[in-house]
Formats: sequence, structure tokens, C-alpha cells
Amino acid sequence: MRDGDIHPVMALLAEAVKSWPSPAVTILSQREGNPFKVLVSCILSLRTQDRTTGPASERLFFQADTPEKMLSLSRDEIERAIYPVGFYRNKAAQILAICRTLVEKYDGVVPDGIDELLTFKGVGRKTANLVVTLGFGKPAICVDTHVHRICNRWGYTCTKTPEETEFALREKLPGEYWSVINDYLVTFGQNHCTPVSPRCSTCTLTSFCNRVGVTKSR
Repeated sequence: MRDGDIHPVMALLAEAVKSWPSPAVTILSQREGNPFKVLVSCILSLRTQDRTTGPASERLFFQADTPEKMLSLSRDEIERAIYPVGFYRNKAAQILAICRTLVEKYDGVVPDGIDELLTFKGVGRKTANLVVTLGFGKPAICVDTHVHRICNRWGYTCTKTPEETEFALREKLPGEYWSVINDYLVTFGQNHCTPVSPRCSTCTLTSFCNRVGVTKSR
């Protein structure tokens, strides 16, 4: 895939993803516009499918929708609210630790900088970038396994880790696509360009894709 191909590719993706639901955290951010809820939902979404993340977030925020209110809950109460998200016990502890830091250091307000967010327990680059993008509407590139896999499958990047992909995209991806590439490729990767046996025969991006690493497709 040539660098200039990204413009028609993103236009095709924008049309393709209309057929599928948006990621759970994106839906929440569009409905709420609340950085704290985006942050907590991102924590819940890690290694958890969207059909579990969305309801778990709603149950938790029904009980506590601010850092101060969250600290009034016990770890057991949070665990029961978010079950069965993956690693729910660890995530309950992480949420309490994050809320404690927010209240003690930031007056209950989520910071809008990636470097500050990375100091919070359980917050990695994926989560930090997503909070900046969805919570604050600021430019950032969130790279998860789908973005990493598909960009390398296209041949647009040649990287070994999601973090390497993020920095490669920062160098070459036009700024107009920074905030949307994660939404597009998570949706596309979950429903069409799957890790194993992607649906290449019906893909509108076939002429742009180098199919790097694809040994079996549909």
C-alpha cells in the first residue's frame, strides 16, 4: 500500500463501517461526552468484548458516575457491578486507585495529557490516547491489536508492536484521520478483516492491501 492510498482507503472504510455497530467506548463517549466515564470504560474494555463492556459500564455508572462517588463503593461492590468483564477483580482495584489519584491530585478532574494519564495505574498508551481522543476531542492515535494488525497487513506500516505502530502512524498518517482510525479499524477488524481468515473476497480495499501475513482468507 502506497502512502497516498490512505485517502481512498479511509473514505472506503468510513462507508464500510456504517454497516456495523461502533465500539462500546465510542458509543458511550458520543452519548455522555464525559472523560471520566471514557477512562473507566476503557479500563473495562481491555480484553473484554463490547457486548460485555457496555452493560458493565452502565451498571457501574448507575451506582457511581464521578471519582468521588466511586470511592464510596467497596471493591466488592465494583467487582459485582462490572462482572463478567475480563480480570474484573484487578480492574476494580485499578478503578479505585485511579479515582483516589484523581481526587487527591486533580480535584476529581481527568487530565487531558497522554503523559499524565500514563502515570495512572492500569493506563497504557491505548487507553491514554483513547481518553484524549474520545474524552477531550484532541488529536491522538489510539492503536490496539486491530489497528496494529491491519496497518501491517496493508503494508502501510512495518512494525512489531502496537506502540511502534502508533509512532509510525504519528509520522505518516494525515492528521485528519488520527481521531477516527481506531474506530474504523476496530469495527472493520472485528467484523471483516479478522485476525484469522479475513473476508478478502468481498473486501472493498483489496486493490490497496498487500495482504502481509495472510495465509488463509474467505
